Amino acid sequence: MSPRNLILILGTSGFAGTFSSRAVEPMVGVISRDLNTDPQTIALLSAAFALPYAFIQPILGPIGDALGKEQVMKVALSLLFLALGLSFFAPDATTLFVLRIVAGAAAGGAVPLSIALIGDRVEMAQRQVALSRYLVAIIVGQLAGSSFAGLLAELVGWRGVFALSTAMMAVALAATLIGFRRAPPGGAFDMAKALRRYRDILSNPRALALFGFVFVESLAVFGIFPYIAPLLEERGGGGPTQAGFAIGGFAVGGLVYSILVTWMLRRLGIGRILIGGGLFAASALVVLGFGGDWKLDAAALLLMGLGFYMLHNTFQAQVTEVAPQARASAVALHAFSFFCGQALGVVVMGVGLRGIGLTASTGVAAVVILGVGLTAAFVLTRPTPQTRGR
Repeated sequence: MSPRNLILILGTSGFAGTFSSRAVEPMVGVISRDLNTDPQTIALLSAAFALPYAFIQPILGPIGDALGKEQVMKVALSLLFLALGLSFFAPDATTLFVLRIVAGAAAGGAVPLSIALIGDRVEMAQRQVALSRYLVAIIVGQLAGSSFAGLLAELVGWRGVFALSTAMMAVALAATLIGFRRAPPGGAFDMAKALRRYRDILSNPRALALFGFVFVESLAVFGIFPYIAPLLEERGGGGPTQAGFAIGGFAVGGLVYSILVTWMLRRLGIGRILIGGGLFAASALVVLGFGGDWKLDAAALLLMGLGFYMLHNTFQAQVTEVAPQARASAVALHAFSFFCGQALGVVVMGVGLRGIGLTASTGVAAVVILGVGLTAAFVLTRPTPQTRGR
């Protein structure tokens, strides 16, 4: 299979899965009113999706390495399709939380294994560009979920948005089943071998650094997202539609990155990309802290999206090479770190908003993400021990 066809198949599920995960954020107010639940409680639906996504990774990674990444993806997407379909009928917040937990765990078998597959089939010299092309599908799904879910929720209700998510996932599941119908069967799962893989990965200082960077990155960047819609409503800056457009600015920033990535790699190099990413994301968080209207928030989130993907895409490309013989396991630990940080970030930001306010909370997050960019630029541009010996 050509890299182009591979990315097309993987991108279909990446788009559908990301749409379903991001669509909830601009609908927080709508869902809370319909289910008679506090908005801050409904905002935790993001954590309900992210935490199981994270905690399933250490299991799915070695299973993917052993049984075949394509086979595991087929099962995971089938479960995600069922969870989304049942969410349409959720009678209360508790049921919706349970289904989001199932959906998060199932979604954990899509994007990380897709990244590992690209690592298997695309040479390292072209891998960051190939991953950025795959990220376009994820970013467009993010943009559609963030921008249009709020608008659609006002027209067809939040249940209608879940119905659309289910239909998209049906298409993605069909593409995966057909596209990988000739995928070779994997071997048998060996727990001892899986544990040895993890031991080898966790003994690699570069891998540990990448896991740490992505954890702190996601904690600093994503904590504010579920609170954007209720904060806009609270200060009269817009409703679900405006919140969706504002959040969609983040995805637009990602698209800008995907257009510029080849030029950045050629002219800037990894170190400057990482420093620039930290600066852009930090600046955006400072702007968000002043609590403007939705248009200012959208501009800030566009800048944040550009900065985030400058950091994150670099980390993704690097992590696919830390354990070539156990790529799914390495990417799984990377995803585990990322989503743990994202879930914790929502909780930490909620505590910060109640304790020290919006401006101080985003200011702290800005300092943290700038530190990630500077530290990563220093660590990842240093030669590895293998390189020094050459």
